[in-house]
Amino acid sequence: MRERGALSRSPSTGVGAAMLWIMRYRLFGRTGLRVSELLLGTMTLRSEDVARRVLDVYADAGGNFLDTASAYGESEEVLGAAMRRRDRFVVATKYTLSRDERDPNASGNHRKNLVLSLERSLRRLRTDYVDVLWVHLWDRHTPAEETMRALDDVVRAGKVLYVGVSDAPAWFVARANTLAEWRDWTAFSGLQVPYNLLRRDVERELLPMAAGMGLTVAAWAPLAAGKLSGGTERAGQLSQAEETAAWAVRSVAEELGATPAQVALAWVRLSGALPLVGARTPEQVADCLGEVGLPPEAVARLEAAAPFERGFPADFIAECEASPFAFGEAVIRA
Repeated sequence: MRERGALSRSPSTGVGAAMLWIMRYRLFGRTGLRVSELLLGTMTLRSEDVARRVLDVYADAGGNFLDTASAYGESEEVLGAAMRRRDRFVVATKYTLSRDERDPNASGNHRKNLVLSLERSLRRLRTDYVDVLWVHLWDRHTPAEETMRALDDVVRAGKVLYVGVSDAPAWFVARANTLAEWRDWTAFSGLQVPYNLLRRDVERELLPMAAGMGLTVAAWAPLAAGKLSGGTERAGQLSQAEETAAWAVRSVAEELGATPAQVALAWVRLSGALPLVGARTPEQVADCLGEVGLPPEAVARLEAAAPFERGFPADFIAECEASPFAFGEAVIRA
């Protein structure tokens, strides 16, 4: 499904010649909620004035997904103050991380922390509901049954519309959603993971699990904390492997008339994941808005510069599927 949002840009944005960004939208998991292909992380926002300008650039381009967290503190309050059209946005926050390190029940995925963290986020965001509530981090001490039932309760109460999970093992996400389906509770619709050209380990289990269960993937750190965006402040701070990958991104960007950030984000989108970008300024948002088509040769060069092996069982299964020994001589195209 596609809808359109446009942003006309000029050289004053620092991203080259004027171009038209056509924002596309995806359904959020197996729901009818439409979310833009570029998600905006708001953790680094500290000034209400700057936050409003950042949101204006993003919204004018058609962006609609704002991501924050209870643990982000001041930035969650800044976002609440800066939003002028709250219902126009899909507002997402997270809970799990500690609200008070001296209180043993002020963290975790149990019901008490969920309720108190959510209430605090609602106050900070100046709203009576959030569109998405993410479990911020897997908590090995809280049973999946408790977490999923508690999440379902806040959905039924109208304080949360959809739920997702961040930074958790694939087996836990699969088990939690299976429990939810069996018991008619609200299941996770989204998965949030770190994913970029330098960090591809989620391709082993998490991305295939998300695809199999119909979860939208939000990729945080898609620019590898600035290592792939060509920032000069990173000079001398990269390892040899990181510099090789960053050079490949810059090289492809120059050939395509794009910026390194646009190329790095385009690579993430090839997997079907939605980049979750953090921006401190309107210019940084604008830099991420250019649409770049990566030719197969460019993709091969980028991935050759950052070699990765999926390991067992993914590579072993792929080898078996390519051999008639496993499934016979018939070729199955799925």
